Amino acid sequence: MSQQSLSAAIAHLRRGGLLIYPTETSYAIGCDATNARAVRAIFRLKGRERGKSLPLIVASRAMAERYARLTPLARRLTQRHWPGPLTIVVDSRKSIVESRFTEQGSLPPTGRGSDSSFRSSRRAKEERGWGKFAPGVLAPNHTIALRVSSHPIARALSRHLGRPIVSTSANRSGEPPTRSIAAMHRAFGNDPRLRILDGGILPKQKPSTIIDARGRRSVILRSGCIAV
Repeated sequence: MSQQSLSAAIAHLRRGGLLIYPTETSYAIGCDATNARAVRAIFRLKGRERGKSLPLIVASRAMAERYARLTPLARRLTQRHWPGPLTIVVDSRKSIVESRFTEQGSLPPTGRGSDSSFRSSRRAKEERGWGKFAPGVLAPNHTIALRVSSHPIARALSRHLGRPIVSTSANRSGEPPTRSIAAMHRAFGNDPRLRILDGGILPKQKPSTIIDARGRRSVILRSGCIAV
């Protein structure tokens, strides 16, 4: 992918657009994980149940650490299998920080200059990686599902955006994953909200393995490419 194509894709994500892009398992549809309007659009476009949270792609384990609380098990798994088709489910660090932020009475204070100081505090948090996720990204129990993709395009998108991107299969819910541009046009038509990064015809692969890594032992939530 050329630098020009990458820059255009990042600009599209920043504007709240939806992007179809290749991963190591299939084409994915994604957006900026902090953009509520874009996340809602993905749910509607796929016909996805509202209770099913959306998995994310991050650029690196360091980025994952900014948003998630990695257990010793999660660190071992990611050290062994990232970048690659392993999605881990762990507790969201964001939800922990925000609950403490509220419990300690650090809601916007009143008084002269208080609004600007609070906005500065929130801005500093977001710059450190605490940007608020859109509804539908976190599960009801505040867990988050994420991976570092081994596909260079998927990884570059998150790296250049500077935060996680949604990565759910580019298909209507209940339909097989798409592996070509022609299949995506059949599934979604010419939706003006969509920009497509053409990665060619992708080989048939199993989906990413999904593991609940919050405890001491792996709990397989979905079997896939990686045997754990």
